[in-house]
Amino acid sequence: MDEADRLLEQGCTDFTEELQVILGAIPAKRQTLLFSATLTDTLQELKSVAMNKPFFWESTSEVKTVEQLDQKYLLVPEKVKDAYLVHLIQKFQDEHEDWSIIIFTSTCKDCQILNMMLRRFNFPSIALHSMMKQKERFAALGRFKSSFYKILIATDLASRGLDIPTVQVVINHNTPGLPKIYIHRVGRTARAGRSGLAITLVTQYDIHLVHSIEEQIKMKLIEYAVKESEVLNILTQVNVTRRACEIKLEGTDFDEKKEINKRKQLILEGKDPDLEAKRKAELEKLKKQKKKFKEHIRDAIRKEKDDQIRRKQKKKQQE
Repeated sequence: MDEADRLLEQGCTDFTEELQVILGAIPAKRQTLLFSATLTDTLQELKSVAMNKPFFWESTSEVKTVEQLDQKYLLVPEKVKDAYLVHLIQKFQDEHEDWSIIIFTSTCKDCQILNMMLRRFNFPSIALHSMMKQKERFAALGRFKSSFYKILIATDLASRGLDIPTVQVVINHNTPGLPKIYIHRVGRTARAGRSGLAITLVTQYDIHLVHSIEEQIKMKLIEYAVKESEVLNILTQVNVTRRACEIKLEGTDFDEKKEINKRKQLILEGKDPDLEAKRKAELEKLKKQKKKFKEHIRDAIRKEKDDQIRRKQKKKQQE
């Protein structure tokens, strides 16, 4: 089993039924090998409950990324991030026309909008995300592998299992929330002994995430230098183009499809979508009540402390 941590985890990506079919069709006496780039609690638990004493090997390398990978960051204001992205792509296209680039983003919607926007700037891009049908995903991946399209914009759906040795650049449009996601993303380049470049766009809200990543990979990311004047020259055009793409996407049933897919997934998991929505609303209500109660306690403590200080000051004055 490759990517064993994902295959064995529970939740929205539950492969229990599929694994039961596979394991039921193969001999009971067998050798089972599990491979994973990240050691999760599930894998640790599996190791401890195994019937036979399992052979376990873990890489002792402290650095989680390869030496051939040049890892950079670019500190950008949140509202102008897209302009920096377009500038980077244009720069790489002008200097290295044959380079392949993967751009990772956080949501399916953002992935779709970025693809629409880059297409309007005449970049050879294609999207890959979970809102696409399986055959559409295979087609998009095939076109990128064959270099028909040089730019792949993807969610974390593409951060694992893709072996495309000729990817020269990975750009993180958003800073990953977990270091292991960062490691999987940048692992799409600098493969099979080749060199590669990874650039992460970091906003003012992401500094702590970068520190977590640096702590995990045991190295500091280096700042990538760009000419801000060149970015400012395209800023208005990029913002206007993005907004036009957002409006166009709103005119489709993209969000509606997303909700339908969510309901289908819940039904497949044996859950009632309406009941889950009600439960989610109740949890949000409880969270708000809990937050309000905590704020009330904090205010009461603060007031008590202020009163104590005033009493002490009054006592000193009387003395």
